[in-house]
Amino acid sequence: MLALADLLERSTAAASDSRSSNGEGIHHRAVAKRVIFLFMHGGPSHVDTFDYKPLLTRDDGKTFSGELPSAIDAIPTLMKSPWKFDRHGESGLWVSELLPETAKVVDRLCVIRSVHSRGQSHGQAVSMIHTGSDNLIRPSVGAWVSYGLGTENTNLPSFVSLSPATAHGGPRNYGSSFLPAQHQATVIGSNGKLREAKIANLYADDSSELPDDLPRRKLDLIQRLNQRHLESTGPDQDIEGIIASYELAFRMQQVAPAVLDLDSESEHVKRLYGIDSPATADFGRQCLLARRMVESGVRFVQLSSGNVWDQHSGLMSGHTKNALATDRPIAGLIQDLGQRGLLDETLVVWGGEFGRTPIVQGKNGRDHNPQGFTMWMCGGGVRGGMAYGETDDYGYHAVSNRVHMHDIHATILHLLGIDHERLTYPYAGREFRLTDVHGRVVKDILS
Repeated sequence: MLALADLLERSTAAASDSRSSNGEGIHHRAVAKRVIFLFMHGGPSHVDTFDYKPLLTRDDGKTFSGELPSAIDAIPTLMKSPWKFDRHGESGLWVSELLPETAKVVDRLCVIRSVHSRGQSHGQAVSMIHTGSDNLIRPSVGAWVSYGLGTENTNLPSFVSLSPATAHGGPRNYGSSFLPAQHQATVIGSNGKLREAKIANLYADDSSELPDDLPRRKLDLIQRLNQRHLESTGPDQDIEGIIASYELAFRMQQVAPAVLDLDSESEHVKRLYGIDSPATADFGRQCLLARRMVESGVRFVQLSSGNVWDQHSGLMSGHTKNALATDRPIAGLIQDLGQRGLLDETLVVWGGEFGRTPIVQGKNGRDHNPQGFTMWMCGGGVRGGMAYGETDDYGYHAVSNRVHMHDIHATILHLLGIDHERLTYPYAGREFRLTDVHGRVVKDILS
């Protein structure tokens, strides 16, 4: 009983100590105040986007002689990229013709070409990029950020997930696990679709005949009952989370409609995000809403591409479709954040759960590749116009300045003013953290 009491006391202390609403971080000076995470579900091919491999083109059709994961049982035949690469911007970074709009803002990107992760399957790797664990249910990155920093705007949630996928983990990718329940994401949309920017169940049925103070009185009654139940049962994170979420929902009724109103944006801005085109409209709405949310004080906004970058066959048609849907909105987001003076304090992160192999699968596809792939960061204290790390000559394995997914998470937290080794939560008899017992800050990419 004493151990349990001590655990609860430390849990409460941790929750109160790791709160900050002024954007200054909790362990050191923060450079970024907020994060937009652009999740490219399924794993885009790095050797077809940002990681130019001349030898892959030269040796197209030859047998790959390097080390292979045990999952590969076919003859490993190299396949060149069907897209041409070129240097772009003053930095001269390589980008393929698959992403012409992103190429225009490449001088703002820090392209990390040596990422590696755990999990050959989607379930494992998706869990890894979102929670830092490939096999256990753990709090998501956004939940850790919410727990550590709190909210900049008490009338809005600190963590929002836009159109999350239902496959490969679903709610666990934006959940709070053992952290207090109020740190899980508020969800808008599903499976990459955001036809209406609306929070489910936020509004009660409207009736002009009801007294103006009735919603507040109804909520007060519900909260008294919840509080009474909590006092009778003892500490319960689920009940505490419900109490907090009800209060937040009531406040959001006054503020959220204006934030979610994309129609208030000018036609010029809508075109910038591609909302005027059917191919880019869905992801364009997500990106525009993400900008409006961070502008209003939301800490962590997670987006998910509706089309899955998982081309085991039909690489050219599948990747072309996915790039078309996301390229223009992402470039528009970066330009808009920069024009509004938000980019310096907003960290934008792009990537999938893994990359694709340089060897062919079937006739014209690529398999999963967590051994080496590309992610990029932008704004929020990261150096722009640079490439960091390398994969081997064909793009299979990260070989130089290797960056593990734990390192990505540690760096995100660092830029937000959080020491990833010190942001912990007591659970199941030990202190847990996002990076478990791993992770290092990739200081070479910091501005």
